[in-house]
Amino acid sequence: MFTNVREQLRTTLDEITEAGLLKPERVITTPQSASVSVAGREVLNFCANNYLGLADHPAVVEAAKQALDRWGFGMASVRFICGTQEVHKELEARLSEFLGMEDTVLYSSCFDANGGVFETLLDEQDAVISDALNHASIIDGIRLSKARRLRYANRDLAELEARLKEASDARRRLVVTDGVFSMDGYVAPLAEICDLADRYDAMVMVDDSHAVGFVGPTGRGTPELHGVTDRVDIITGTLGKALGGASGGYVSARKEICDLLRQRSRPYLFSNSLAPVIASASLRILDLLETSSEARERLRANTARFRDKMTRAGFDLLPGDHPIVPVMIGDAAAAGAMAERLLDLGIYVIGFSYPVVPHGKARIRVQLSAAHTADDVDRAVEAFVQARG
Repeated sequence: MFTNVREQLRTTLDEITEAGLLKPERVITTPQSASVSVAGREVLNFCANNYLGLADHPAVVEAAKQALDRWGFGMASVRFICGTQEVHKELEARLSEFLGMEDTVLYSSCFDANGGVFETLLDEQDAVISDALNHASIIDGIRLSKARRLRYANRDLAELEARLKEASDARRRLVVTDGVFSMDGYVAPLAEICDLADRYDAMVMVDDSHAVGFVGPTGRGTPELHGVTDRVDIITGTLGKALGGASGGYVSARKEICDLLRQRSRPYLFSNSLAPVIASASLRILDLLETSSEARERLRANTARFRDKMTRAGFDLLPGDHPIVPVMIGDAAAAGAMAERLLDLGIYVIGFSYPVVPHGKARIRVQLSAAHTADDVDRAVEAFVQARG
């Protein structure tokens, strides 16, 4: 049987390659950091989500080592059987406090967190209203539910209001948006979204994976940035980006929502508990975030420096002040070729093209980190200028 399937799969893979959409995986032979070794070459890394430079932070590594001795390697169980340790409950409490929410439920990833919310809270009597550019995990999570599915154009408040009116007969209405849209670096207008949700009696859910830790005055994410923390009902996020870069996700929400997730959310009920070493190291990361703003300030300075110098050099950047900086190229092949030239020049970045972004909107997504120095940022700009030719 597989002989026929093999040929079909090879044909599909050939089509992906010919379309320029193949995603090769380069092997890094060093810890994740501002500078990494790829294929035996030292290069500056401008494509990781290591926003605060914590992936190899000595205090985080030491906390992880101590956690292995105290808590062991893994739980070998799901939470409700025998997979809950004190460290899991402590992290849930600390995340709730940090995010200003009533309770938190840990998941093995934010993909699982988003996959476990909609089916649990919504059924055929309800409606979910989703931004068109929401993350794939939100899209897949919505598909698992029986709720009516409505979509509005990215950050389009007029269209959101129209969808809310369409859903006026639903038992429950849930508006869901990314806090920061990962391909563009755009921030959702949460204050206006909450105003509409209040007007039409809807709940608000935010996936803040690309914000928690560094967006907002104290790094508590887009709800803090917009002053609407008390008006957001559900926040999902990851421990795999700014908060250390390992793995793990969470839902922080109203207490009753979290209580129901613990009883009915399938990715929570049927997945092994988060490794205790990650939970313990994440507690140390929260200590760092709450006692120092140095990394956030350095990240903001690096972002402003890169955006300013690239703009002065004549590059087309999507506007904003987020450390995701899309350098617009347009043509998919040209974006891929420029990324390869930049790697040759010692700058590790990735070109993105359709279907990840719309046709004709290919780009190189640069991601700044607090681990970068000002010299690193300047080297990246110089390499872009040289790669442009």
